[in-house]
Amino acid sequence: MGRTINSGVSQGRIRIMTTKWKKLPQLEGRIIGCLHCGCTEGKASTKTRIIAGFGDALIKKDSRLIYQAPYDLDWKDALTLQKFENMARKDPDHDWRFELILPLREAEYQRHGDNNWVLIRVGEGFA
Repeated sequence: MGRTINSGVSQGRIRIMTTKWKKLPQLEGRIIGCLHCGCTEGKASTKTRIIAGFGDALIKKDSRLIYQAPYDLDWKDALTLQKFENMARKDPDHDWRFELILPLREAEYQRHGDNNWVLIRVGEGFA
């Protein structure tokens, strides 16, 4: 089941597109982790750096891996979510996700429109 969105007007008619992905509900508020991990915000800023250090930072489109941050990446060299937001704006009819898999916490964000990456899943991490 997809959802129907109005994608604009074309030659005096409204174009309707049906998406094949499901918009998952946003988890409300902030999820507080341990003192070392900080908190998981309810929304990810497009200024967020895609970097994990020890763990994984992933961008997926329809469950297909688009980008995985290298393990030896320096903070200053990390891509921001804005790069993938720009890609998603050009191809919005897909399920875009940002996943952070760390030793003591996990967070998964789904794109719900322009500059709107919302938290949809949290986990305890892999350690």
